[in-house]
Amino acid sequence: MDAARQLTGPARSLAEVHSSVATSKLSFWRRLFAFAGPAYLVSVGYMDPGNWATDLEGGARFGYQLIWVLVMSNAMAILLQTLSARLGIVSGRDLAQACRETYPKPVNIALWVLCEIAIAACDLAEVLGAAIGLNLLFHIPLLAGVLLTSADTLLVLWLQSFGIRMLEAFVLSLITIIAACFCIEIVWAKPSVTEMLTGLAPRLNRETLYLTITILGATVMPHNMYLHSALVQTRSIGQTEADKRTACRYNLVDSVVALNGALLVNAAILVMASAVFFNRGIVVTEIQQAHELLVPLLGTGLAGLAFAIALLCSGQSSTLTGTLAGQIVMEGFLNIRMRPWLRRLITRAMAVTPAALTIYIAGEKSILGLLLLSQAVLSMQLPFAIVPLIHFTSDRSRMGSFANAAWLRLLAWLTAGIIIVLNFKLAMMAIGDWLQSAGAWRPVIWLVSVSAGVFLGLLLVWITLEPWITRRRLGRASVVLPQPAATPGQGPLYRRILLPLDHSELDQLAVAHAAAMAKLYAASIYLLHVEEGVTSQIYGGESSTAEVEAGSEYLREIAQSLRDQGITVETAVSHSVSPKKEIVRYAHQIQPDLLIMGAHGHGGLKDLIFGTTINPVRHNLEIPMLIVRK
Repeated sequence: MDAARQLTGPARSLAEVHSSVATSKLSFWRRLFAFAGPAYLVSVGYMDPGNWATDLEGGARFGYQLIWVLVMSNAMAILLQTLSARLGIVSGRDLAQACRETYPKPVNIALWVLCEIAIAACDLAEVLGAAIGLNLLFHIPLLAGVLLTSADTLLVLWLQSFGIRMLEAFVLSLITIIAACFCIEIVWAKPSVTEMLTGLAPRLNRETLYLTITILGATVMPHNMYLHSALVQTRSIGQTEADKRTACRYNLVDSVVALNGALLVNAAILVMASAVFFNRGIVVTEIQQAHELLVPLLGTGLAGLAFAIALLCSGQSSTLTGTLAGQIVMEGFLNIRMRPWLRRLITRAMAVTPAALTIYIAGEKSILGLLLLSQAVLSMQLPFAIVPLIHFTSDRSRMGSFANAAWLRLLAWLTAGIIIVLNFKLAMMAIGDWLQSAGAWRPVIWLVSVSAGVFLGLLLVWITLEPWITRRRLGRASVVLPQPAATPGQGPLYRRILLPLDHSELDQLAVAHAAAMAKLYAASIYLLHVEEGVTSQIYGGESSTAEVEAGSEYLREIAQSLRDQGITVETAVSHSVSPKKEIVRYAHQIQPDLLIMGAHGHGGLKDLIFGTTINPVRHNLEIPMLIVRK
């Protein structure tokens, strides 16, 4: 069953860097360093420009009173991210893939749409933060800065071409710059250590309630659950229970260190705002305002410079991980692998377009409203990531001995309940603000809000109750090969059948048809897999990466399953930038009587997006072709 599930299941999460970082046969410190990284990429979502806005306002209005909220939010984040990492390590699936394997297609499409909206909303805050940073540093107009940030999609592609460790190192360097800038700011601000310690005591009143909710809402990001469960799979670990427990322990250390680092950055922003603005009775509601006031209040122009550099790094690092999250949720929910440059371009366009239009129409003063909108959208999507995560990690059939213990389930559901209730209240407050300022558009906003609320409420209820409604088996059933219904007549005989595989769901159907034809005509099957990665294009047959090894293992498993049925099988792995040319070349070499290929059912614009293989192949071969579709 395991082999069948691996054979027919969805593609590996972040396949181009899956299991690309070795962790075995290393000393303790080298292994600790090898596992470090995923949580740092996740942590930037906890110190993005959305957090800056809430931390600055909280510190300026209430001094050190809300430090305890940051500590509580961080503890919740560590718990949820630990569960996310455990899901990826133990099940070998990211959260989006787990949802796809568990829920029916309509529910998965709804969850995917919600997640894409949330990623766009989060990316909106990062785009605005980076644009503000460019404006403060180089006086670039905000509209031009927003448009300029779209170019960083090329930066992601360039960094990822060097491997996941290079991307992690780059993001870690940005985090280090942010932390260093705020350490300098705090030294200049000279906060009171005694008052800082008093801020750790929980206190809540009517005045601080709203900011408490916004800090919580800005801290726990829904896309981080999907991101972390995929990033941990970039480490090569064994398949035994002991190997997985070791990986879980090292990733727990990684999460604690990285997220506590994010806590220190957020606390530094709040402490700086408290020491500089609160003590002088200045209320700060916009990021630009804080930058303008720091210079005269601290008496040095370097204060504003450090603030702007940190803001630019914050926006840039957060948006890098946001594009990765977009790739993960599309591939996980839909099992579609879009070309990387296009996937990132779409994600960025969904954030840049509303930001640019709003600034162009409403002016630069609309930025605060956009930031609040992005946080409200994120809060509405958060339950749809947390609830499935807790269900999946508590499922013993999926997690085995790694399933959440009773005390952990209780703590996780308590955390989820607090976050969901507070985020729901934040969303209601945001909608209330929109209604008050909507004017003639108030009925439209009310209708849209109510309709969306009813839909989201019903969807959340279904997801929450799903384990008690139905228990779906993890993975998919083994391939059942159709048996021939008749003996061959006087028609053509097929002795050599060529079957190219593309590591998709259609492979199982194509293999079934090829096996049936092979049994009917006593034919041999020739399996071909074409590796298209950058390494394969450069080194050809000498390539040796995790993805190449996974493709070869995939081919061997299919070949063995066919041989077990008494079918003669030959396998070939080619390395080429053009699969269609390689299929034609191999067909000319072996001279098959029949070619069987899977068709994904798209054409026109989708051919431009996903590429096309069948048409070029059929125009260059003069043999019968069997096209298999779902």
